[in-house]
Amino acid sequence: MQRKVFSTLIFLSFIVVYTECGNKESIPAHITFTEHITPILYQNCTICHRPNGTAHFSLVTYSDAKQYASSIDYVVRERLMPPWPADPHYTEFVGQRILSDQDIETIEKWVKQGAPEGPKDKLPPEPTYPYGSYIGKPDLRLPVQPYFLKANSGDRFLLVKVPFELPHDTFASVIEFVPGNNNVVHHVNGDMIKYDFDKKKNVFDGLCDVNMVEDTTILQAYQKLGIPNDDGTYPTLEKSVVNYLPGVFVKPYPQGIGGYMLPRKGAFLLNDLHYGFTKNKDIWDSSYINVFFSKVPPTRPVQEFQLGTLGVSPVLPDLIIMPNTVKKVFSRFTIGQDISVLTINPHMHLLGKSFKAYALKPNGDTIRLISIPRWDFNWQYFYTFKKMVKIPAGSTIVAEGVYDNTKQNLYNPFSPPQVVRDRNGSMKSTDEMFQFIITYLPYQPGDEQISLDTK
Repeated sequence: MQRKVFSTLIFLSFIVVYTECGNKESIPAHITFTEHITPILYQNCTICHRPNGTAHFSLVTYSDAKQYASSIDYVVRERLMPPWPADPHYTEFVGQRILSDQDIETIEKWVKQGAPEGPKDKLPPEPTYPYGSYIGKPDLRLPVQPYFLKANSGDRFLLVKVPFELPHDTFASVIEFVPGNNNVVHHVNGDMIKYDFDKKKNVFDGLCDVNMVEDTTILQAYQKLGIPNDDGTYPTLEKSVVNYLPGVFVKPYPQGIGGYMLPRKGAFLLNDLHYGFTKNKDIWDSSYINVFFSKVPPTRPVQEFQLGTLGVSPVLPDLIIMPNTVKKVFSRFTIGQDISVLTINPHMHLLGKSFKAYALKPNGDTIRLISIPRWDFNWQYFYTFKKMVKIPAGSTIVAEGVYDNTKQNLYNPFSPPQVVRDRNGSMKSTDEMFQFIITYLPYQPGDEQISLDTK
């Protein structure tokens, strides 16, 4: 009996030693840029860190990476980069970029060894990216009126019209907003104006943008932009067709799901083009909109609702955050029909500390939606599930947020801390919001098996 136990212990020890050695052997003794670092960077980083990318510097070449080696080491160890705020252990989404422990250890070891280049013939092919887009070559590109921002200017909110005229009604699968390469566009919420062909002679009449100052009403802005029909009536407005947040790469849903019908005469109405703070120099922003046509009509148009600020359910307790306090809030909403959730978007401002959302089924079971343990105002994604998530009728969707209005919060816009509140949906980053936006379809049997990862 003792011999048998002893043999078992030896066998288990062998497994442990073998496993540990195997883990150590998985990271080579000598790390080089060409052999080991470029696959990590090309897979996770260069979609932004490349010439004409949205990041401030490139990581495509050895000289690029060598220059920033110590910074790369720090941000990956702290899991600040690649930016993916959602906890992958709580829920997984399409397109998430998360470095493995092995990737991080490989980078750390490379830096400690002096960041050697390695054999040039081992360098993998550089990824190719479509020019002026994150997803491909568009069928139509519409420039947004260039806008001038003086150095050190603060938040600016524009209402912008981007008109178009087409030879015939056209289906589109995706509408992509691409910011100028100066990193001053913070976010965009945009709709589509759909004119009846005979009711608007010239969709290009009127101003292209209006600065939404205190003394400008929305109707006055619409008049300045030339939005009304020629007879003074208003055209149809399709909500939420083009949106942007830092780090967001729009992707099409499977054919027939979502998509849009573009009229012969129309315009995109960017009702919130938000420019953030500009540093030290004057800037011209030249953003644009890409449209990708589709031969397949949108047989299942997506729908949307939001919890919290300006949504279907209130923020409780009220979103008034006193100085030197950490405050918890929530919003909950019970749905009346079975739905299939495609994409979710949590939203907070600078005082946000953490965010969590889930659904409670009528039988008490929990459906995990998202957890962001370390909120980052600079990275607010539209998170698309790998497969649609069914939430049955009678379920209560719950969103929970924590705000940090202390001096320990390095993102706090005020020093010393001041009272911060939700000012009727103000988009100013120095005010606060709490929203959970849900894009969904009415449920159909089999939705849970439909992959949303269209690559």
